[in-house]
Amino acid sequence: MTTLTEAPPRAGRLAAGAAAVTVVLWASSFVAIRHVGTEISAGALSLARLGLGSIFLGALLLKRPRPSVRRWPTKRDWLPLIACGVLWFGVYNLALNEAERRLDAGTAAMLVHIAPLLIAVLAGVGLGEGFPRQLVIGGLVAFAGIVVIGTSTSSGRAETWGVVLCVVAAISYAVGVVTQKPLLSRLPAAEVTWLACTIGAVVCLPFAPTLVEEVRSADAATIWWIVYLAAFPTALGFTTWAFALRRTSAGRMGVTVYAVPVVAIVLGWLLLGETPTVLALAGGALCLAGVAISRRRTS
Repeated sequence: MTTLTEAPPRAGRLAAGAAAVTVVLWASSFVAIRHVGTEISAGALSLARLGLGSIFLGALLLKRPRPSVRRWPTKRDWLPLIACGVLWFGVYNLALNEAERRLDAGTAAMLVHIAPLLIAVLAGVGLGEGFPRQLVIGGLVAFAGIVVIGTSTSSGRAETWGVVLCVVAAISYAVGVVTQKPLLSRLPAAEVTWLACTIGAVVCLPFAPTLVEEVRSADAATIWWIVYLAAFPTALGFTTWAFALRRTSAGRMGVTVYAVPVVAIVLGWLLLGETPTVLALAGGALCLAGVAISRRRTS
């Protein structure tokens, strides 16, 4: 019998492709946030990104053909949905946006991605996924890459506060993923993403007056970056993530996104002129090696 975590070859390839799209889009978001953060504050950016993302996802759902039997969240689904929306979409975005006002895109991406290790632990205990040998080894190798890159950055008062915010974002990220995983066995991925995104937007509504004021004085490029964040890393990226997560384990998906910081460093280098150190590149190589180990199929 085939299970969701043991998908047939074609489904496995689709999940891998969706995961790859997610990695690239989420990596680009670190660069976009770093750029937009010079004009738009953390709370305002979170509301704009999640609000527009909710609209884009809602429009996508309306255009899709309606299933013969419509699945809508039951009472038991709402608590994990609210937890996912508040923590992963709301708190995560607020903490990350504020952190990137203090840290470069690559460093922020690296620090936030202690989350995959937390996901593996929470999923192993809370979701009964256990601790497969390859997942553990791959996760530790990738985490070693995080440590190597961390040692390549300088530290200071502002950076220290940025690190704290990144840790808050990582914890919110990990708990959000683990609460999302069971929902995907009962509800469509796009619907779960839309509801969680909408809940996150509601959490950020207190920042509406600030958003209106800052958007008025922002230049056109900043506005387009916000639209990009909402449409691609948020609406599309979180949907492809949910699609892939539904077809594999939370632990394996968590380790897969260790590739996000590597891509973010490259994009930060190319687009923002944030040149990585040799140690950062070595750490990135370790992250990729860990991802490869964790996703290698046993014979």
